[in-house]
Amino acid sequence: MQARLGDVVAALGGELHGDGGLVIEAIAPLARAGGREISFLAQPQLLPQLAQSRAGCVIVRPEHRGQALERGAAIVTADPYLYFARLTQWWATRARAPTPLGIHASAVIEPGAFVHPEASVGAQAFVGARARVGRGAIIAAQVFVGADAEIGEHSRLAPRVVFEHGCRLGARGIVQAGAVIGGEGFGFAPDAGRWVKIEQLGAVRIGDDVEIGANTCIDRGALDDTVIEDGVKLDNLIQIGHNCHIGAHTAMAGCTGVAGSTRIGAHCTAGGSAMILGHLEIADHVHISAATVVSHSIRKPGHYSGFFPIDENAAWEKNAATLRQLHALRERVRALEKKS
Repeated sequence: MQARLGDVVAALGGELHGDGGLVIEAIAPLARAGGREISFLAQPQLLPQLAQSRAGCVIVRPEHRGQALERGAAIVTADPYLYFARLTQWWATRARAPTPLGIHASAVIEPGAFVHPEASVGAQAFVGARARVGRGAIIAAQVFVGADAEIGEHSRLAPRVVFEHGCRLGARGIVQAGAVIGGEGFGFAPDAGRWVKIEQLGAVRIGDDVEIGANTCIDRGALDDTVIEDGVKLDNLIQIGHNCHIGAHTAMAGCTGVAGSTRIGAHCTAGGSAMILGHLEIADHVHISAATVVSHSIRKPGHYSGFFPIDENAAWEKNAATLRQLHALRERVRALEKKS
């Protein structure tokens, strides 16, 4: 893959300083980029690397234009990281071989299913009865699409995705390898020391422009559907319990767990391994730190943290022992306050 700088700017905008005919062969990190590669500077703390970089072109903010031009070509833009993101999409579209349209000979398409002529169904994939696969959608090898499921236009299911019956995925979605959409939620009723299974009769409804990471599981609803709104981004190994509702453009990092029937607002974030208990309400614009356990509803936007800081084991044990005594210490303080 090669591209002229002039072609990059024509497609993505920005203010080019330097030779528009310079041929770029790759995108690379600032510290190791060479003369045929393009890089970007998004964090001011990496500014010392700029002068030493051998990149053919660097994407920078307006305030770094001078330093960038001292070393070579530059594209000036208000948000270099966003420009970099769009550059990767443009580059990948040009570099990747197009997926062949049509249905592989080894795929199984059950009666009543509809696969758009401009869609692709890979080897050993299965599309169930009455399911619909939209225009430009890609169903990779060994994907399972259940009966009455729907895959929207230009969405992509990576190898070995399980997309269960009755579930819906909107347009331009991406579901990475091994994800399970619409598996049964964890529902049981106690009966004299045993558990009686509650059948999960809902489905999963996913909006447009959603990305779901590898081996992530989104459980189907017990009665109503589990809902993932437009623009949600879920990392790998995330668990979304039955009947959850995730608001638009919320993003969650790997190993986050959300228990059943919790509603999370729009434009929220959750750091890696955050745990959100069930039947809670999380407002819009709530940001949860990594490894935080959310045990109650959050009604106010903001940044929330709730983890015990790492320490040397001996010091951690002493602090943990002190925490166990906090209730007794509080009562003693209250008693002393009453005497004074």
